[in-house]
Amino acid sequence: MSAAAPRIRVLVVDDSVVIRRLVTEALAADPQIEIVGIAPNGRVAIERVKELGPDAVTMDIEMPDMNGIDAVRAIRKTHPRLPIVMFSTLTERGASATLDALAAGASDYVTKPSNVGSFAESQANVREQLIPKLKALAGTRRAAAAGAPRIPPMPVPQRRARSGPFSALVIGCSTGGPDALAQVLPALPGDLPVPVLVVQHMPPLFTRLLAQRLDGQSKLRISEAEEGDAIVAGRVLIAPGGKHLEVRRQGAGLVAHLTEDPPENFCRPAVDVLFRSAAGIFGERTLAAVLTGMGRDGEKGAKLIREAGGEVYVQDEASSVVWGMPGAVAGAGQADKVLPLTRVGAELASALSRAPAPAGVSR
Repeated sequence: MSAAAPRIRVLVVDDSVVIRRLVTEALAADPQIEIVGIAPNGRVAIERVKELGPDAVTMDIEMPDMNGIDAVRAIRKTHPRLPIVMFSTLTERGASATLDALAAGASDYVTKPSNVGSFAESQANVREQLIPKLKALAGTRRAAAAGAPRIPPMPVPQRRARSGPFSALVIGCSTGGPDALAQVLPALPGDLPVPVLVVQHMPPLFTRLLAQRLDGQSKLRISEAEEGDAIVAGRVLIAPGGKHLEVRRQGAGLVAHLTEDPPENFCRPAVDVLFRSAAGIFGERTLAAVLTGMGRDGEKGAKLIREAGGEVYVQDEASSVVWGMPGAVAGAGQADKVLPLTRVGAELASALSRAPAPAGVSR
């Protein structure tokens, strides 16, 4: 029998005694997790990381003496790959601070329990959100530290040659996605001749603020998708949290259609929904990119895109925060290219450089 994997050693950072207790008890109930320490603010957290060498950190954002964002920046100078999961509130201020934390180097985030419901319900909520993320993030880091062999992509199946340029770019991502998008989208030219549609797993409000931030960093027009938005060249639409994004024909053009259909792969918005819709509308002229993220969302949709004659690029394992989604696509033999994040934007721009606007859609 193989030896059991060592437990994931977690440092819990929060100025609230109640939240620290809630998180530590929720995590300690899992036999694969060990709480190695607590800290009441970011300054103490930095010292605890040095002393204890945890496998992962949960970090509050607003704390006295030193907040979580400044603590993340400081920890990243000495521990560039240490998984750090932020606790965020479902408010505009909380969402904005969370995006700041992700930009500073945080690995991911979970939402804080609201002041409604029992302590046990709050614990269950934390447990369901946090434990899978800690296991995925810590597992990725351990494998890299141990020099585990990279998982080779499956050979890409033969398929008929494409007959023309691309007409649309669709992107799916999750854990680590905001930072990945902040590198990929600014690499695309302002005169991009196709529309771009994005699914990033995030709650409502977060996606709108993410779109606003990316719009300020890119030459393209980027916004959160609204029902009936025109899908036109040079415009990027990001699926709103809580709603699936599909492409629909309307007259001579194409528009965004939002639904509250059941989640797929436990997600809404789901990458598979967008990819399936794009394959049905654009067919072989669909170019897709699957970036860093937990789970397998996008694998089925990527298969449909390739079966229609389109192409799929994925982010490589070494540059992904979690190689779940892109790894699932590559492992299924549905990746035409496996690329480091630093090359994804340029490769997409090159592939799309001679593409026309979708038929019947004005710019």
